[in-house]
Amino acid sequence: MTAWGANLDRQGGRTRPALPHQQRTGRSPQTQATTAVSGGTAGTDQPAANRGRTSIADVVVVKVAGIAAREIPGVYDMGGGLSRTIGAVCDRVPGGRPNVRRGVKVEVGERQTAIDLDLVVEYGVSVMDAAQDVRENVISAVERITGLEVVEVNVTVNDVHLPDEDEPGTTAEARVE
Repeated sequence: MTAWGANLDRQGGRTRPALPHQQRTGRSPQTQATTAVSGGTAGTDQPAANRGRTSIADVVVVKVAGIAAREIPGVYDMGGGLSRTIGAVCDRVPGGRPNVRRGVKVEVGERQTAIDLDLVVEYGVSVMDAAQDVRENVISAVERITGLEVVEVNVTVNDVHLPDEDEPGTTAEARVE
């Protein structure tokens, strides 16, 4: 453990050093996390833009990164095998919406963020080009929308979607007809 602490990455138990500027919050993973982006001051002698503070919840960064990653041509889906399977079931529930948070993990500090993405790409798409395009789009979107500096975007390609792969359940319907 470094002098400024370490965070436990929930995937596989590996640790990643905390960003030097991060506050130690002591919060549990189930609680909603927020990060103060600007610490304003109080008082009528201050300009209006500086009166108060702005906080950004971790889920904001997760959603912005998830949407930005899915905008790239060649990204078929996001998340690991189990999360995609559960997501496919949830997407079929009437009134359900696609989960833009699937396949995205973030660490957010006071002024910086680090993002981990799990992708499934279409067959025939250059994995390296897709990862680079996703990385650039996510960095641009998160920095533009939140004002946080993105220090890293780690992209893991978990699978390749083949053109002849059917969605789960479609083969059973075809056999019953």
